[in-house]
Amino acid sequence: MKPEVQSFFDPASHTFTHVVHAGPGSACAVIDSVLHFDPATGRIDTRGLDVVANYIRRLSLKLEWILETHAHADHLTGAQFLKQALGGKTAIGQNIRIVEEMFAHLYQMEGEGHGKGLSFDALWSEGDRFFIGDIACDVMHVPGHTPACVAYKMGDMVFVGDTLFMPDVGSARCDFPGGNARTLYRSVKRLLNLPEDTRIYICHDYPPNGRDPHPVTTVQIQRERNIHLRDSIDEDAFVALRTTRDSTLAAPALLVPSLQVNMRAGHVANAI
Repeated sequence: MKPEVQSFFDPASHTFTHVVHAGPGSACAVIDSVLHFDPATGRIDTRGLDVVANYIRRLSLKLEWILETHAHADHLTGAQFLKQALGGKTAIGQNIRIVEEMFAHLYQMEGEGHGKGLSFDALWSEGDRFFIGDIACDVMHVPGHTPACVAYKMGDMVFVGDTLFMPDVGSARCDFPGGNARTLYRSVKRLLNLPEDTRIYICHDYPPNGRDPHPVTTVQIQRERNIHLRDSIDEDAFVALRTTRDSTLAAPALLVPSLQVNMRAGHVANAI
């Protein structure tokens, strides 16, 4: 079964939301959805989610899975809004429990069974396999950006979250609690050892030099051109580069509300 992918770009958060399916009338999954949030007013809206939901309805797709690659720190997930509108189950890597433990006291989660991932319907481990209709999906644990990062491999494509960016952008920061540049390098090398024609779908794009945002690249292109992680850059060089770069970065503008909501699988009422 060869999956089809429709990607939706949110310019406010530079995020791609991907819908994976096998054609009209089939089952589908949504990966890394975005709920719009205005920190100045505390208001949320679903304009981006409405576009995704309308696409699913137009093709008569059945939403089975609402997947997160990790607990994002730069946007709120729209998982619960999609679940209420279209059904489906929420899922993330099992190490979301570690992330919860790190932030439970700060975000007043002590009474919510923190450290157990109870807000999600499923927690994935390395090597798990599940199905989106007839589409087999294999889970890869790819920590480094966060401890809970996972990638979803389906046939000749893999959805990598923030583990990799487009080749001219490089890689994600590793200075969040639980992040580690050396660990990220090793996770990326696992991904780049997949067949060269494997399509890599990314979560964010920050286009330099005025180019349009792109959702997909390949293993071969990443190995040849990625400014941080091409084959000619070894582990120590990457760690030095990434650590230096991270020391210059400010915290994401939506860091606090994003983590509160995303650790709770998008349950906004319990968070902000």
